[in-house]
Amino acid sequence: MIKRFIPNLITLGNLFCGVESVFASLALGDARLAAIWICAGIFLDFFDGLSARLLNVPSELGKQLDSLADVVTSGVAPAFIMAKLVEDPLRGMMPQWGVLLTMIPFLLMPLFAAYRLAKFNIDTRQSHSFLGLPVPSNALIWVGLAQTGYSVGSSAEAIVLAVVALATDVLMVSELPMFSLKFNFKDMSWRTNRVPYIFLAGCVVLIVAMLVAVGFRWVALSLIIMWYILLSIITQRRESHAE
Repeated sequence: MIKRFIPNLITLGNLFCGVESVFASLALGDARLAAIWICAGIFLDFFDGLSARLLNVPSELGKQLDSLADVVTSGVAPAFIMAKLVEDPLRGMMPQWGVLLTMIPFLLMPLFAAYRLAKFNIDTRQSHSFLGLPVPSNALIWVGLAQTGYSVGSSAEAIVLAVVALATDVLMVSELPMFSLKFNFKDMSWRTNRVPYIFLAGCVVLIVAMLVAVGFRWVALSLIIMWYILLSIITQRRESHAE
């Protein structure tokens, strides 16, 4: 009985991190602390499924609980972070209705996340790869900005962020195939693993570039997810033409 509950306990830890992130955003107004809680939740999210497989105790309860936790940690929590980062600076730049319109894509994030997770649970096509942007990946885009200490400097800047947020919202529920990051360890050749190799090479370039740019190190996290999206679009287009 104890062994069966371990994965669920890890999932509840993920949910706890999401709740703490929302508390940090609303009660403390600390976007960086909120971002750290999201990172901790996503870290636990990786291990709940892994522990269930290692302990051989997969369950439908655990699957549903995992989705509920992800809605909070990777859907609601990043929405609160970005809404807070956008709202305060914009109050002196545009009328109230403009601030609300700019915030809508971020406020819609939990809805798109919930729909994507429910869809994922019943979609048997996604056993080895993803269709659409995974919810935790979307959250990491905004976590990187928050951890950098990013602050909106103009209304145009906020509108660009809102457009990006709307695009990633749509990507979560899209049918865009996202390539798997898993290597084929039986055949490590370039031909078999070229896409993961290209992705890792791009990640190294981005990380080095952000380490050189003082004060922008955490932005590398956001850029890596954007690179993942871009590479998925490119590789999928090539595969479609090849077919």
